[in-house]
Amino acid sequence: MSTLQNKIDFVALISVNMANPNGDPLNGNRPRTNYEGFGEISDVCIKRKIRNRLQDFGENIFVQSAERAKDEHGSLAERAESVLKGIDNEREYAKIACETWLDVRTFGQVFSYKLSDVYGKSAKSKKGISIGVRGPVSIHLATSLSPVDVESMQITKSVNGKPAEGKAPDTMGMKHFVRFGLYKIKGSINVQLAEKTGFSEDDAELIKKALETLFENDTSAARPDGSMQVERLYWFRHNCPSGQYPAAKVHNSVCCELKTPEALPKFFDDYLITVEPLEGLVPEVYSND
Repeated sequence: MSTLQNKIDFVALISVNMANPNGDPLNGNRPRTNYEGFGEISDVCIKRKIRNRLQDFGENIFVQSAERAKDEHGSLAERAESVLKGIDNEREYAKIACETWLDVRTFGQVFSYKLSDVYGKSAKSKKGISIGVRGPVSIHLATSLSPVDVESMQITKSVNGKPAEGKAPDTMGMKHFVRFGLYKIKGSINVQLAEKTGFSEDDAELIKKALETLFENDTSAARPDGSMQVERLYWFRHNCPSGQYPAAKVHNSVCCELKTPEALPKFFDDYLITVEPLEGLVPEVYSND
């Protein structure tokens, strides 16, 4: 596999219909919004979905969610120890970690564990590790292009959760969702950091494929199947390692405007999507049409 040679910037436009794209645990799991009413999806949430898709592709992932774990390890410390036990050299430790796990050489990772994290309180030695790996792929906080309409629906549970005499009283709850929103994801892949982690051209193609299919196999009660999808993906491959243009200029070249500014958007087609031309830099475009 050849190491990445050219800088890459990307922009993805994702639509949300009657779903909760990223609940805020400090606000009753309501969809995240800023003070101006624009919807938000954290970069951590986006990276989680990319990791899940990479797992679906059969890739080896270090930060696995509990419900998707494909090995017997119950913690990151145990997973790291199973591969990196006995390696004292920091460079060698980072090198093997990057070679073993795709998400480590993609997003980076901090390995900071004591022996007790692996072997429990019985471990007498306090010796541990603290090694940081900087990954080449960076992703911004995603923000909706217009303020979103967050709605709440009261729900009830009318069955017994535990053995009881007779029927238990109904349990009340709330379900929150965004009626419609179009969110913009921005990201970049740095060549200099790719050289350090061994991130390759093939790895970049896997990230692109993951972004194109970001919400496949991601169904939940908060995100019914088909309620979230990638409408457009703009993949800008520069002709040099440092990039022909600053990342902000590339990201801002994808312009989204409401066809009827005074109307509340309800569909993706309510937006006019244009790409301002950048001389010598033409994006590869994935479209859901």
